[in-house]
Amino acid sequence: MNLGILLTRAARSFPDRVAIAHGASPYCTYGELAHRAAGLAGSMKSKLGLAVDDRVGLFMTNCPQFLEAFHGALHAGMATLPINNKLHEKELAYILDDARASALFVTPDLAEKAAIAIEETGRDIKVIVSGDSEYASLLAGDPAPIVHRASDDLAWLFYTSGTTGQPKGAMLTHRNLWDGTLNYFVDVDRVPPDGSAIHAAPMSHGSGFYGLPHLMAGAKQVVPESGGFEPAEIFELIDAHSEVAMFAAPTMVKRFVEHNGGGDAENLRTITYGGGPMYVADCKRALDRLGPKLVQIYGQGESPMTITVLPREDHMASDHPRFEERLASVGYAQSVVEVRVADGDDNELPDGEIGEILVRGDVVMKGYWERPEITEEALRGGWLHTGDMGAFDEDGYLTLKDRSKDMIISGGSNIYPREIEEVLLRHAAVSECAVVGRPHEEWGEEVVAFIAPVEGQEVDTGELDKLCLDNIARFKRPKDYRIAPALPKNNYGKIVKRELRNWLESEGDG
Repeated sequence: MNLGILLTRAARSFPDRVAIAHGASPYCTYGELAHRAAGLAGSMKSKLGLAVDDRVGLFMTNCPQFLEAFHGALHAGMATLPINNKLHEKELAYILDDARASALFVTPDLAEKAAIAIEETGRDIKVIVSGDSEYASLLAGDPAPIVHRASDDLAWLFYTSGTTGQPKGAMLTHRNLWDGTLNYFVDVDRVPPDGSAIHAAPMSHGSGFYGLPHLMAGAKQVVPESGGFEPAEIFELIDAHSEVAMFAAPTMVKRFVEHNGGGDAENLRTITYGGGPMYVADCKRALDRLGPKLVQIYGQGESPMTITVLPREDHMASDHPRFEERLASVGYAQSVVEVRVADGDDNELPDGEIGEILVRGDVVMKGYWERPEITEEALRGGWLHTGDMGAFDEDGYLTLKDRSKDMIISGGSNIYPREIEEVLLRHAAVSECAVVGRPHEEWGEEVVAFIAPVEGQEVDTGELDKLCLDNIARFKRPKDYRIAPALPKNNYGKIVKRELRNWLESEGDG
């Protein structure tokens, strides 16, 4: 059940169809990609001395060679280890050491950073730089037959962001990825024969995962020449390709919609967004600009892209009496999982009550790499404990109430930042906002809102106060507003609330 058979099948059925485009230009066909992956698999064994089950890192800016290395490792029966290319050398070193990686594919722009990290590990990790003469030699190696794998064998070792400590490696098996791939067609989108997937978000994460269903359907994978997300370039690529799908973080969707440099989205089929909250106001603006092309998913690295879905139809059902509430939700459970909301003792809660979101199904990870105690806790009772808080409505639509660690407890009352953020974003002068808790001697915590204004505008905090008092309970109203040109974000466009809390703590220490 080696997931690599998806490429083998595609090459047999569509050998002359373009598999990868670099920008607007074809890079290789499916027949060529399969041959290169098989050649790379053979070379990794014969020339590099790698073996089945070795972990092969991919520390790369988005590029066509990412897909060659990824599928070469799968073909050889090895485990892929895609790594966020924005990580610091010390963070990269930790992951390579923890995973006991045997090899690391890098793009030239990251070779120096990789060398520093590998030296820090003290391990003998073979480095392959994409595009150089050694890489070309490995691609041209004698093709090896695909290695049989059991469904429970490791295929993708996905390291979490480590927001609450050192990152952990979520072990995703061939079965996990296979089921998640099939589920894309059931719950997210169909992929037409002339479909294209633009990889503007990091291929080490969600965008790379969604490359699998497009591979299964024989669609084209499009890698921007910039290697990332530039709205003007994306509009050009949409114009150059057909039936375009793209995975994007909500902040990317916002930038895409606000781009005023011309270009239309006629060839855009679907933007699937996730990885953070899409606020209702931003969602409506996107719908006004793009039309019926949005799908939302909610997932985690431990159950990648596969917990809930808010389909295209719900984004367009403006006549539904709970239309806005549904836009604020993350939709209903996807077909391959069971989802429930539970209290601290894992007892299921009724609709409307807030608790931790639990998930089980064949897409949920096997466990954390070499972390049996943490695995046992995270998967206790057979359910993945996500750490996210949420509540179901009577129709089975789930609304997130932030991570449990982001919840603010003030005067014994639970306050969920997203509820306040949704209100603040209704103000025309507010571009971005983030709500966090600050320690308070009497109340435990108090609410602080960080605001980034729309360019060229000023924010009147008195108006924000009135907006909050008109829409939410008084005790939830921010007690302090901080205005900043922009809010700190990670590589995937998520606002990093940890940095905001650290800022407030440093003020208190001073």
